[in-house]
Amino acid sequence: MRTNKQSQIVKKIGKVLKISTLLIYAAVVILPLLWIILTSLKATQAEIYRFPVQYLPKPFSLSNYAEIFSIGNFGQFFFNSFFVSTTASVCAVFIAILASYVIARYTFKLRNFFLFFFLFTQMIPMFIMLGPLYQMMATARMTNRLGTLILLYTSMMIPFSIVTLRGFFVGIPKSLEEAAMIDGCGRLRALFAIVLPIMTPGILATFIFAFVNSWNELFISVMFIDSEHLKTLPVALNSFIMKYDIDWGPLSAGVVVAVIPTILMFGYAQKFMASGLVQGAVKG
Repeated sequence: MRTNKQSQIVKKIGKVLKISTLLIYAAVVILPLLWIILTSLKATQAEIYRFPVQYLPKPFSLSNYAEIFSIGNFGQFFFNSFFVSTTASVCAVFIAILASYVIARYTFKLRNFFLFFFLFTQMIPMFIMLGPLYQMMATARMTNRLGTLILLYTSMMIPFSIVTLRGFFVGIPKSLEEAAMIDGCGRLRALFAIVLPIMTPGILATFIFAFVNSWNELFISVMFIDSEHLKTLPVALNSFIMKYDIDWGPLSAGVVVAVIPTILMFGYAQKFMASGLVQGAVKG
C-alpha cells in the first residue's frame, strides 16, 4: 500500500513539474511577443518610454501600422521577402530531394564524404563567407538583385535539407519502389508517385525550415541589396534601429507583421504533418 501511495505521489510530483516547466516555457515565449504587440499599439514614443511603465496602450492606436505601410513601403518589402523565401525554399527542397534520394538508395565511394561535407558546411558561420561571396557576385555584376538572394539562400539551405531528407528516405522500404518498378514505373516515376507522397511530413518540415531561415536572414540581404524597392523585411526592420535611438513603435509593428506568415505556416503545418504521418504509417 505504501509503495502504491509513494508511486502515485511521485507521478503527481512529476506531472506538476512538467506542467510548471511548460508554463514557464510558454511565458518565456509568449510574453516578449505580447509586449511587442502592446508596444506596436502605443501611439507615441513618449508613451512607450513612460515611467512607471504603462503596460496597456491608452488609447489603442494603429498609427504605427499605418506608418509602416504608407510611409515605409512595407508592402513591397513583405512581397520581396515572401517571393525570395518561397522561391529559394522550393528550389532547395527540390534539389535536396533528388540528391538525398541518390545518397540514400545508391552505394558509391564518396557517399560518406558528401554527408560529412554537408554537415561540415553547417558549422561555418555565414558572415565568414560574406567577403568572398560579395567579391564573386560583384565581379559577375550580380549584386542588388533578388535573383542573387534566391541563389545564395538556395545554396545555403541545400546541405541541411539533404541531410534531413536522407533520413526520411532511409526509413522508407525499398520494396515499395521495387514493386512499382515491376508494375512498369521508371525510377523517377516511382520516386514522385510512390515515395514522395509518403514523405510529405518530411518534405513539409524541410520546406518550413528553409523558408523560416530565408525569411529571417539579414546579413546577406544587407550586403547585397542597395535599392530601396528591393529590400527584404529584415533589412527594413533593421533600418528602424538608428545610431542614437530606436523607433520602437514602427519597429514593433513591423515585427508583428513579419511574424504572421511563420505563425500561420506552423499552425497549418502542424495539422498537415500529423495527418501525413498517419498516412505514411499506413502505406509503409
